[in-house]
Amino acid sequence: MRTVKIKLSMTENIKDFVRTTTSYPYDIDLRSGRYLIDGKSILGIFSLDFNETIYLDIHSDDCDDFIEEIKQFIVD
Repeated sequence: MRTVKIKLSMTENIKDFVRTTTSYPYDIDLRSGRYLIDGKSILGIFSLDFNETIYLDIHSDDCDDFIEEIKQFIVD
């Protein structure tokens, strides 16, 4: 499993993010505070507070291609 911090803001960014996550077979979760959301659920993502830090948990060790595809959302 790998974890990275991400930043989501505009509606179009979220649509692109979900479109990308749904094309991968492994589980992808978003954590913010005490909430855990399926990273493939657009409605779940819209329930998050985008001012908080969002952690992306990728349930695969072979996910370099996915990381490369979402690099515009990753923050340090």
